[in-house]
Amino acid sequence: MMQYQMYIDGKMCDARDGARLEGANPATEEKIASFPKAGTADLEEAVRAARRAYDEGEWPRMSLSERAQILVRVAHLIRERAYELAKIETQDTGKTTKQTTFIDIPTAANAYEYFAGAAAEVKGETMTVPAPAMSYTLREPVGVVGAVIPWNYPFLMAAWKIASGIILGNTLVLKPSQEASLSCLELAKILQEVELPAGVVNIVTGEGRLLGHGLAASMDVDMLSFTGSTEVGRDVMKAASSNLKRLSLECGGKSPNILFADCDLETAVNGSLCAIFMNQGQMCVAGSRLLVEESIYEKCVELLVEKTKKLKVGSPEDPATDIGPLVSDKQRKTVLEYIAVGKKEARLVVGGGAPKDLRRGFYVEPTIFADVDNSMRIAREEIFGPVLSVIKVRDAEDAVRIANDTIYGLAAMIWTKDVNKVATVARRLRAGTVWVNTFGGFYNEAPFGGYKQSGFGRELGKEGLCELTQVKHVNVDLTPGGKTLVASWFNV
Repeated sequence: MMQYQMYIDGKMCDARDGARLEGANPATEEKIASFPKAGTADLEEAVRAARRAYDEGEWPRMSLSERAQILVRVAHLIRERAYELAKIETQDTGKTTKQTTFIDIPTAANAYEYFAGAAAEVKGETMTVPAPAMSYTLREPVGVVGAVIPWNYPFLMAAWKIASGIILGNTLVLKPSQEASLSCLELAKILQEVELPAGVVNIVTGEGRLLGHGLAASMDVDMLSFTGSTEVGRDVMKAASSNLKRLSLECGGKSPNILFADCDLETAVNGSLCAIFMNQGQMCVAGSRLLVEESIYEKCVELLVEKTKKLKVGSPEDPATDIGPLVSDKQRKTVLEYIAVGKKEARLVVGGGAPKDLRRGFYVEPTIFADVDNSMRIAREEIFGPVLSVIKVRDAEDAVRIANDTIYGLAAMIWTKDVNKVATVARRLRAGTVWVNTFGGFYNEAPFGGYKQSGFGRELGKEGLCELTQVKHVNVDLTPGGKTLVASWFNV
């Protein structure tokens, strides 16, 4: 069993009381590693280290190019160790080797490189004001950032938070999920190897509620960047009121995926399967509500069933596997409970349980319900598993109405050949990202975030970087001889 340590103030360390947690392989249920179970004292030490590194350390005072060089070295080492990192991510989360090898790890490396270059575009402005004054703004780092990430994309989410968080001079405390901490602790070794100054990044592992709440409530944390469920996001907002810290929340979703009658149905169905079954459906942007125009509804359901039956469920380390296990037994039980609800509410057309040929591992069959009404629980609540609800819609007006009838607003998808329909429907969908004739087009250059109870704030792109800064206005009076109006206001 692998033994890991946390990363605080530039050093690898255990929890002060020696407490540890164990991580299991979701495919085999075997324990594969142990790592520290941090307590309040450990978290406070990490926050103090980040505070000291920001207030007194060299990182905020280094040139942007010097900080960028370190991020580029991180990207280089990630690529150098990509095979090892992908294997660890697969064994810790149940993600398929295909996904960790070709998406998660290389995309994380790309993020470090992107932010190393993009930070140069974050700058202040000069205002046009009456002479002889000069007025301008500065974009300054916000300070100490707390970052909380979920278990579904741990290595990639860590890259998003860390790269954007520190490139402009902030320092950071990262709290990965206790369900998937191993790849983040491997990242700690890389950060230590590139000689990142002590305290700039601290990685603390342990129970989510204790550490996440502690970061949110800390008076020494200036901003919290949270990715997780909407329910926990609400608690984070309350705790963050301690010092009115800045917040960026990326929460849950129940994303609509709209198939119009004029779409290329074969392509749209293939894309829709990816939108719900990739990562075993454990995605905040999963297209879990499939809205299909009535004239193609029956053919669409037929194709969905036919293609879903061909998907290979099995060991995530097998390159031929399409769908691996869920991250934990707890998550599997939650998903199976929703499937039981769905069987009472709608028409099960494929899947509906755990694979009978896989006796070990937290597996759930890819499952599709047809004839779903948007008022049903399976259409309204985030399941976070491989469960698709297919809903019949009359036309574009009906599709938009149903698509927006949710508390969430993270993402949406449209499949059509009609560019006019794209222009009108995309504008009317209340979602932070709209994909047209595709799914999952994440680009480091493009902002990502939600509407409504999917959160607020943005990650990625210039907008994501600006979230991690504060604006300072500087006004200079250049009146000759210093005889300004203010200086002579009082005749004394």
